[in-house]
Amino acid sequence: MSAREEGQRRGSAPAVGGVLVVIPTLNEARHIGGILQRLSEDLPTDVRTTFVVADGGSTDGTIGLVEAVAAQRADVHLLHNPLRLQSAAVNLAVERFGDGMDVLVRCDAHGAYPAGFVRQLVATIQRERSDSVVIPMDSTGGACLQKAVAWVSNTPVGTGGSAHRGGRVSGYVDHGHHAAFRIDSFRRVGGYDETYSHNEDAEYDCRLRGVGGRIFLDAEIRQEYFPRDTLRGMWKQYFNYGVGRSRTVRRHPTSIRLRQLALPVHLVFATLSLIAGVAIHPVLAAWPVLYTAILAATGVMLALKHRSICGLLAAPAAFVMHTAWSLGFLWGFVKVRETRWTAPAVEGEESVAASCAA
Repeated sequence: MSAREEGQRRGSAPAVGGVLVVIPTLNEARHIGGILQRLSEDLPTDVRTTFVVADGGSTDGTIGLVEAVAAQRADVHLLHNPLRLQSAAVNLAVERFGDGMDVLVRCDAHGAYPAGFVRQLVATIQRERSDSVVIPMDSTGGACLQKAVAWVSNTPVGTGGSAHRGGRVSGYVDHGHHAAFRIDSFRRVGGYDETYSHNEDAEYDCRLRGVGGRIFLDAEIRQEYFPRDTLRGMWKQYFNYGVGRSRTVRRHPTSIRLRQLALPVHLVFATLSLIAGVAIHPVLAAWPVLYTAILAATGVMLALKHRSICGLLAAPAAFVMHTAWSLGFLWGFVKVRETRWTAPAVEGEESVAASCAA
């Protein structure tokens, strides 16, 4: 029996009376108006929906745009987020507006969503009776580099086969791109850890699963994601991703996946091989040469597949993803101390170290 059939067999969950939609922002004037309009289309019927834009101090006009919308719509609110982190933005919105709400929906201001996005998430979380719903991200973009990043992100070279990166199969998973939560479950595990600037979603999923929560990936609800349009921006983003993941794997040791561990191992081995090739014999540099050839071949393949020279940029884009993430992962071990998380004790039982995967 499939996960979807299992959810249907269990019957419908209690009715949802309120939905809180949170959109963290920082200088999103180009996107926030369209996002609010799109998310407001085809909302669930007979459900009170509240939109909160949690802004981290925008200076590009985002605040004024949201204030103008809020003046016309009673369901839209602007919330100032002094910590300037997405994790803090969502937590603060739940604290201020979560009472009386049943479902929390988290959205990105730089993504694109289908009509009925909120309604579909509410329907899935009711049908599956899951604690959260995650969705696949389909990378896309208009600039040449964005196209290359999008194309390579949808290949094993870019994602290592991650289910929520272009995946097409629905089912229960360990982790995915956050979309909807039951607010009582979100509060039960303490929300996001606000010390995380990146990877707070995977860390949250570890704690949720550690207390018996269930995460459902609905591959029929999809979000378009716009990657960074410069290599410099990508480098900073992926370096921070790596730092965040290094914290998560120490707090939740069973969360590391082979595809993630392979990246820092590859970087160390490739660096040593390159040094040995220069100092001892060229044949010892075979590994970094092979890696470079694989990236180049991927770029050529994508250029031919999409009939665009932009595909050639997939090679440097993938190099930045792999290298920045790996350096961030290794740097995180040096920079940040971390202790292992243990699940809260149930009455009459001792706390135990939680097992999770992400």
